[in-house]
Amino acid sequence: KYIMSYITPFHLAIPVEDLKKCRAYYKDILGCKEGRSDNNWVDFDFFGHQLVIHQKQGFSNHEKPISNSVDGHDVPIPHFGVVLEWSAWQELSIKLKQTNTVFIIEPYIRFKGLPGEQATMFFMDPENNALEFKAFKDINQLFAK
Repeated sequence: KYIMSYITPFHLAIPVEDLKKCRAYYKDILGCKEGRSDNNWVDFDFFGHQLVIHQKQGFSNHEKPISNSVDGHDVPIPHFGVVLEWSAWQELSIKLKQTNTVFIIEPYIRFKGLPGEQATMFFMDPENNALEFKAFKDINQLFAK
């Protein structure tokens, strides 16, 4: 049986063109606490993990992402995000709706009644990085087959 007791935080660095806009998005919309920063990068506490946005002049991520069909939806690839507690996921989905987030996949329950049943939602940050946030009512189902 899988029980989460401690997970080592991941580190992810992504390129952005508009550092100011992305800094505000991760801080104000997603509620990530800002850590270290410099003129061209900003560290965030991304739900217990380290996310760094690096300004890259001339970077463009505006092509439509590729996708893979999962549960009848076109899931963007690549994407990243975190698994939240059920109530935190619900709060975030409400906040995102209130800030008029355009969802790639609206918040819904995936795999209803099956192993791995989960709440999920997909959306883009201001630089078109695809994000997925999910939650399990039973976290022990995270890797269920």
